[in-house]
Amino acid sequence: MTVYSADWVLPVDGPPLERGAVTVEDGRIVDVGPAPAGRGTEHFADSAILPGLVNAHSHLEYAAYGGFGDGLPFGPWLTLHIERKRRIGWDDFVGIARLGAAMCLESGITTVADASYSGAAAPACDELGLRAIVHLELFGSDPAAGLETFERHRERIASSLSDRVALGVSPHAAYSVGPELFAAAVALELPVQTHLAESGDEIAFMRDGEGPITRIAELCGVPSPGTGSVEYLAGKGLLGPTVTAAHCVKVDDDEIALLAHHDVAVAHCPRSNAQLGCGIAPLAELRAGGVRVGLGTDSPASAPSFDMFEEMRAALALSRASLADSTALSATDALELSTLGSARAIGLDAEIGSLTPGKRADLTVLSLAGSGYLPCEDPAVAVVYSGTPGRVSRTIVGGVTRYLRGGSEWHELRQSAADARARMLSRQSR
Repeated sequence: MTVYSADWVLPVDGPPLERGAVTVEDGRIVDVGPAPAGRGTEHFADSAILPGLVNAHSHLEYAAYGGFGDGLPFGPWLTLHIERKRRIGWDDFVGIARLGAAMCLESGITTVADASYSGAAAPACDELGLRAIVHLELFGSDPAAGLETFERHRERIASSLSDRVALGVSPHAAYSVGPELFAAAVALELPVQTHLAESGDEIAFMRDGEGPITRIAELCGVPSPGTGSVEYLAGKGLLGPTVTAAHCVKVDDDEIALLAHHDVAVAHCPRSNAQLGCGIAPLAELRAGGVRVGLGTDSPASAPSFDMFEEMRAALALSRASLADSTALSATDALELSTLGSARAIGLDAEIGSLTPGKRADLTVLSLAGSGYLPCEDPAVAVVYSGTPGRVSRTIVGGVTRYLRGGSEWHELRQSAADARARMLSRQSR
């Protein structure tokens, strides 16, 4: 049994505890309350203990893609990424995904819901100790061919799957996956993640068959349905509570009502949406409409990093700016989105997302020393505004320390990913 104590403990499903402690035994939380005699067996001064951050939408295999195609419109940007990842092989995908998993742990993230092109996220998360749902991506219109690819990838990663690393499926998007293959993916009865209503380019193709997305859709054998993505998938019976929809930037009130009606969760990725010029998702409307919403970093291909603290700040700032209302989203709300909200979105809230007795002992320890937020007026404000990967002291997954500041450099992982990036930048395909 280990008792972790700090100046502040933020359970998320209850009020913050000053001079609090979290007691862990056999990988689970057994008690949350005042620190015994002021400190536990492991005490963190000038710090806060949080639930492990939950990344509701990531692409670990894109950890080395930073800056690729920056400034391109969405359609050409996506095409560039498709072309470049064809230049590398399995070992490269795994090498990059390992770096992505390490970067998440370094950022206080304990769980990812990853959309994985090759499945390499599974061995990466298994090796580094990150909790994950690895959604194998599908493209195309032929269900037989798509499921054959899925099975081939599943067999390759089978030894990496466990109680901590689970399998999911990701029919990439309504414009890149035909309805028969999408239906076959949903029929697998696995967690589903898809990209939905992300950009104006997507809407132009879906409704009018126009724009740069047309090229990708033609390659995948997907015709324009003449309607928006949400309405199209709902009409085909492809939306439900096992589906997490990443982005949902271009949704109106009727589409939000459809998402809520079908209990589809949304992974909100504000930095990615802003940097790609896709817009600002209607976060307040989604939440008010009863949609389960979590927070995701997407990947360094579109956002600069796997930094969930930056994602919280972006969600907060963009929500307030878009509504011209300083009360639109609070720091407490932003922290909830990145923990329990994300856990709800990916269907794991019974196990993770809050510091609750009985749940998995997934913890993030954040140092507030020298931040300017001590003494704390509001610990959630201090965490959200001052949080950075550099302030993460420790990341604990299932009671096991998976990242310790100053003890995890990962030089080999960084070099391996850099070598793969160099191959993607070369013009020689493998």
